[in-house]
Amino acid sequence: MRQFLCALTMLCGVAPCLAADAYPNKPVRWVVPFPPGGGTDLISRTIASKLSEAWGVQVVADNRPGGGGTIGLGIAAKTPPDGYTVVLGQASNVAVAPALYAKLNYDPVKDLQPITNVIAAPLVLVSHPSFPARNTKDLIAYARAKPDAVTFGSPGNGTIGHLSMELLKTMAKIKMLHIPYKGATLAITELIGGQIVLYASSMPPALPLITAGKLKALGVTTAKRLAPLPNVPTIAESGVAGYEAVNWYGVFVPAGTPKDIVAKLHADVVRVLKQPDVKERFAGEGGEIVADTPDEFAAFVRKEIPKWSRVVKDAAVKVD
Repeated sequence: MRQFLCALTMLCGVAPCLAADAYPNKPVRWVVPFPPGGGTDLISRTIASKLSEAWGVQVVADNRPGGGGTIGLGIAAKTPPDGYTVVLGQASNVAVAPALYAKLNYDPVKDLQPITNVIAAPLVLVSHPSFPARNTKDLIAYARAKPDAVTFGSPGNGTIGHLSMELLKTMAKIKMLHIPYKGATLAITELIGGQIVLYASSMPPALPLITAGKLKALGVTTAKRLAPLPNVPTIAESGVAGYEAVNWYGVFVPAGTPKDIVAKLHADVVRVLKQPDVKERFAGEGGEIVADTPDEFAAFVRKEIPKWSRVVKDAAVKVD
């Protein structure tokens, strides 16, 4: 009997390792909480395709858009924690959504297990060329002298483009008027036309317009200057110490997923992110690859949620 119990104990200890070695042995669903064609979709399909090659099983992208990315994330969070459902979350539906929506069917801390932060995507504060400010410092002085005279656009209420400007208003103690649009394209079109003064844009659409002289770069939202815009100061170094606002995209699985599967997913996703063609493709989207550990990413998420919750509350932001 003692020999039997010892053997049973050893088998129980070995079982998780055997499960990890066998993982994955069937198709994996990669939930994309936004429509095809956007940044979330591109990042998801790039990584999923590489994992399919490495694993020899299909990693299938499953677009589940709606609710600002909350529907797809909620679906993924409530699936069995067996490693066969993966989701790409981002700042909006992980860090912002808890404060923005009165009812969510998931808790981003309790219901999701972070794997790795894939990309940090900076924003650049751009203005119409006729605006007299040359940088963020000039903008702050102008806005203090003329409260609510400066209008800024965004892709919609509660987006990072919107909240990054609300954070600037709060930290710099200035007043500006928010004009929400239904998407980034319309907002940038209106900015070029002079209907609004400012816009916090992602890098890919902004860079060619800055180069062509159709828009003027006043500052970047990252903690350090960006290589594509070396002469454009950060907002933090322009009199708003500690300011930082970036969009980010990270891989998650349902909470309770076995640790050995989490470790394998992390190792394999990071291996994909280090491939030269992947790095080049993501750099073209204006993103900087992070590839941190699950613990580091979890700590980052725990800091991001209260940060954006304060911005939502202070600005009294309501969803459309």
